[in-house]
Amino acid sequence: MASHRKKIGIMGGTFDPVHVGHLILGEKAYEQLGLDRVWFMPSGNPPHKRNRQGRASNEERISMVQKAIEGNPHFELSLIEMNEDGYTYTYRTLERLKQENPDTDYYFIIGADSLYDFATWKEPARICRACTIVVAARNHVPTLSLDQEMTYLSHQYGGCFIRLDTLNIDISSQLIRQWIQEGKSLRYYVPDPVVSYIREHHIYLAPEGEPEYNG
Repeated sequence: MASHRKKIGIMGGTFDPVHVGHLILGEKAYEQLGLDRVWFMPSGNPPHKRNRQGRASNEERISMVQKAIEGNPHFELSLIEMNEDGYTYTYRTLERLKQENPDTDYYFIIGADSLYDFATWKEPARICRACTIVVAARNHVPTLSLDQEMTYLSHQYGGCFIRLDTLNIDISSQLIRQWIQEGKSLRYYVPDPVVSYIREHHIYLAPEGEPEYNG
């Protein structure tokens, strides 16, 4: 009898801050793909987002993810991309994981916006060899266009791309940061423990002004 291969989903990103859209994608990927675990993997300082002035620190982002996923037994925090160099490339992370865990298949979860930028990533073919790419839709991206791009990239890089069948919460961390600066409520968009943490540590607020915002 063949041994059971583990199936791990990876939610990568800056999580600056983490919000319910991230959590919904992780849960739906777990359900649809029959994953054993979903790892939330904060990036140290990704090559395409090196100017992080006015953002949360690595420690703050880690704490926010911890608070967001606690209570979900199949969500885990992975700090593999928090390294001394400050940043890493996705293909290196995935190849390292494959080498260390040959009995595990990895499913890398990305949004539709990232799919259209995939060709600009470092070593896209090596990423495809190391994992299955799981693509979450965005409201402004037609399904037909998404499927065509997935087919093209699959042929271009020899990869396996799967579309995640889920309702879309078209929200971004950038929008959340903007709401905080404008003093708008984050309720139901960001988990309550994360909202409390942001408020207590005055994250994302401009030095000259700290508007009150609701949980």
